[in-house]
Amino acid sequence: MSDLLRAPAELKYAEELDWLESIDDNPKPFSWRLSPKMVRLFILGSERADGLDREVSQKWFGDRSFVERSIVTLASDRGLLLIGDPGTGKSWLAELLAAAICRNSTMVVQGTAGTTEDHIKYSWNVSMVIAKGQSRESMIPSPIMTAMEGGAIGRFEELTRSTSDVQDALISILSEKYISVPELDSDNIVFAKPGFSIIATANSRDRGVNDLSSALKRRFNFVRIPVVSNKKAEAEIVRFRTEELLRRHQIELDVPPTLLDVLLQSFADLRASSAAAASDDEKLESALSTAEQIGVLEDAVLHGNFFGERTLTAHTLASSLVGSLARREPEDLAILNKYLHGVVEPRSKEEGGSWPEFLEGGRDAIATLS
Repeated sequence: MSDLLRAPAELKYAEELDWLESIDDNPKPFSWRLSPKMVRLFILGSERADGLDREVSQKWFGDRSFVERSIVTLASDRGLLLIGDPGTGKSWLAELLAAAICRNSTMVVQGTAGTTEDHIKYSWNVSMVIAKGQSRESMIPSPIMTAMEGGAIGRFEELTRSTSDVQDALISILSEKYISVPELDSDNIVFAKPGFSIIATANSRDRGVNDLSSALKRRFNFVRIPVVSNKKAEAEIVRFRTEELLRRHQIELDVPPTLLDVLLQSFADLRASSAAAASDDEKLESALSTAEQIGVLEDAVLHGNFFGERTLTAHTLASSLVGSLARREPEDLAILNKYLHGVVEPRSKEEGGSWPEFLEGGRDAIATLS
């Protein structure tokens, strides 16, 4: 896997999945590789009460009820729709579920304004059609059709980003469990095998872009993933994902707990300020998600490793935070400048620690960008 920029979950955790499959004697729905209990254990990690011979790491941090409801939905004949703000781990949970259930999380359709019905059904190999005509051999199945034929999990990312006619094409797939191919005279229906289901994700901030029809909503079970508000849980997520990224870059560096606290507190402050803002102009364009915290921390660590003293400093952390969150100029810079003077400056005088250096780094970054 060292030659892959980002290995899918089924490759990254292949050895662990093999081991779980070898000890799993619980009943499995359809063609599932792991039982529902083992799928939950793979995602949420093992506990001492599980009595396993080895520890299974926790890979998704959130309420176990969300995972259990997701698993139960996929064991039924309904699709699963994960909804939440950006950076709440919807896609990562979808990937882990698919990896554990069918050992293939790569049958994915990305919803955009340019997504067409062909992307979720099928298209044609033009050169083969010209040479031999339309046939099953000249047909190019979509990831969803491939999942149907294999009794596996298909994924649809950012469902509400696709247009209503594309969304409507999912209705017959989810209800009838087959795709008709009218261009063919025979062998013109592709039926789904047991185990097939769809995991879709939707950004709650996209409400009103392409709202789902009532018919499509009825085919999905909704699981709403909230923003992580617990500071301890968010710290675990940031630390876990950052350590993975550092291993990928082959960087051996510990993130000081004091600087992690500074990052978490900064995001908490900015979220509170955004929630209290009277208009969108007074809010940062950033969603201030956990994923963005991870991005800020990774950026700071890499900068310190490549251009600093191979250590993470509060100055570099503040510079990365400003650089990552200042997407609109001058609006975002003004909001961040107000935060530094109104919140960080008094705190640096009262608490000291890493805050004075963080304040200096933030001011320097704003001066550079202004």
